[in-house]
This record gives sequence, C-alpha cells and structure tokens, in this order.
Amino acid sequence: MKSFEKYLTLVVLGCMVVGVLIGQYVTVIPDLLNQLTVAEISLPIAVLIWLMIFPMMLKVDFSSVKNIRNNPRGLYLTWTANWLIKPFSMFAIASLFFLVIYRNLIPADLANDYLAGAIILGAAPCTAMVFVWSQLTKGDAAYTLVQVATNNLILLVLFVPIVGLLLGVGGFAIPWLTLFLSVVLFVVVPLTAASITRTMIIVHKGMDYLDEKVIPRFSKITMIGLLLTLVLIFSLQSDLILENPGHIVLISVPLIIQTFFIFAITYYAAKKLRLKHDIAAPAGFIGASNFFELAVAVAIALFPLSPGVALATIVGVLVEVPVMLFLVKVANKTKGWFKKGELSHG
Repeated sequence: MKSFEKYLTLVVLGCMVVGVLIGQYVTVIPDLLNQLTVAEISLPIAVLIWLMIFPMMLKVDFSSVKNIRNNPRGLYLTWTANWLIKPFSMFAIASLFFLVIYRNLIPADLANDYLAGAIILGAAPCTAMVFVWSQLTKGDAAYTLVQVATNNLILLVLFVPIVGLLLGVGGFAIPWLTLFLSVVLFVVVPLTAASITRTMIIVHKGMDYLDEKVIPRFSKITMIGLLLTLVLIFSLQSDLILENPGHIVLISVPLIIQTFFIFAITYYAAKKLRLKHDIAAPAGFIGASNFFELAVAVAIALFPLSPGVALATIVGVLVEVPVMLFLVKVANKTKGWFKKGELSHG
C-alpha cells in the first residue's frame, strides 16, 4: 500500500487546515470559485474531480464482464449488498443519528444537509481503493476486477434513481437535471474516455506498458487532483468548519457504523454461501468503502449553497482509510473461517 493511501486521513486533515486558512485569509479564491460555474457546477472543481476519476477508470477492464456466467455467486452477493442494502441502511442509520440522536447537538438545517451528504455517499460504492484492500488480503485480483467492472455498469443505471428516491423520502427538493448531468460528467464521460484510452494503449503498446508505465503516471495526477480538490472545497467551507468543528466527529460516527455494518453482513453472507476468502473479503470491501470522488462531486453539484452536504461526504474520505485498514486486519485474522475446499467462484 502506497504511503499516500496509508496516510490519507492525515493528508485530508492537512488539506482541511490549508483550505480553511485560504477561506479566511485569501478570500479571492473562494469568491472566484463561486463565479466559475455552469449549471451550478464549479468548473475548477469539476476538472479536478475528473482528473481523479479518469485514472482509476483506466484500471477497470470491462472485457472481464464476459466472465459473469463463470462465477455468479460472489457477484450476486456484491450487487445485493451494494444496491439493495447499502444505500437504504445508510439512510436509516444517518437519519437515526442526524434527526434523532443529534437533535439537540446539531441545528436542524445542518442536520438535514449532513443527512443528504450521507445519502449520496451511501449510494456510491467503492471503485478504485477496493483494489488496494483486495491486494492486502490476497484477494482474487481477476475476480475483484469483475466485481468492480459490473459495479460501475450498475452505477450508471441505479445511482440516479436511488439518490433521487432517498433524497425525496428525506424531504429534499431534487434538481433532477443537475443529478443526471453530474452522473454524465463524473461517470459516463471519464468512463468512456478511460475505456477508449485503455483499449488504444493495449492495442498499440500492450498490457504491460499500461500497467507499468501509464497507470503509475496517472496515479500521480490522481493524488494531485485529490489534494487540490480538498483544499478548494475546504476553502469554500471554512466558515462552517470553524463554527462547528465538533460536527466532523459527530458526522463520522454514523458513517463508521455503516461501514462496519455493510462489511459484517456481506462477509458473513459470503461464508454462508461457501465462497473462498479471496472472494469474500473483496466483496465486503466494495460495499463497505465508498466512491467518495463521485459523492463529493454530486454533493457540490446538487447543493452548491449547502456546504454541509459536501462536508459530510468529505468526512467519509477522512475516516475511510483507518476504518478499512482495521477491516483488512479483521479479514486477514478470520481467514480460517473460510475452508480451502469452499467454492471460489460460486
């Protein structure tokens, strides 16, 4: 695991400090960001997020989808956890905390903003970091690739209706056009561009060149894009953070509980389905971790005047690495639960 990924929590905290300082003392930057928008989407942040998403899409081999018939059971589990359980359990857990438990701790308007952010985060299962978690548990790399590829394709179809449904149930006005535009801009466009780029590179240079030369170079762009995005977002939210510093801790609690819950039920179900450990662990990780780049982008696009929504998604970034590293240890220590003779692909 790269040191940048391992210490992502500290990186996010550092970006928070820099962003808040910019928001308080270099106000020309957030003022400019508020002006450079199209359909309420910040163009600079949109470009940075696209730079984060495109490189991770390069890693996804959609030709692997043809192997679905050979190994359906683990995929059915992944799809069920990600799309039939996770978004709705996040809605339930977040609603319980923000609307009931935190009723006297967080103002009602901010509590609603944080709930909206949690909803968006819960509907965006992991895309890139799952490869890291899978590798740390010696997961089946080829199978993980199929899980991620199919998950991305399902995301294209289900993300908008699920987010729209849960936001509607939560009483939020839904700017459907902006929601559709966000998915097109932050998923369809980079996904298509990355797929075409990947195919061309493999045809002309080969798979080894892609894996050893191209993807490592783009990974650096991802890192730069993430850092700049976080700094800019925190600069826009400096007042909110300074006025409510304890809210970051409060937001993290339901997000952490949700992460443990999804991992536990997926991992346990994998054992009951008699899947091998190298399938079970990645299945749990995909649902437990989040596609936070997409969540942040959609939160900013849908609720540009409500910084609390984006803040909730960013707290997801803050807690993800330490929580997921703990779950990696859990998965490695419980490997004996899964017998070697059990089914690898269902």
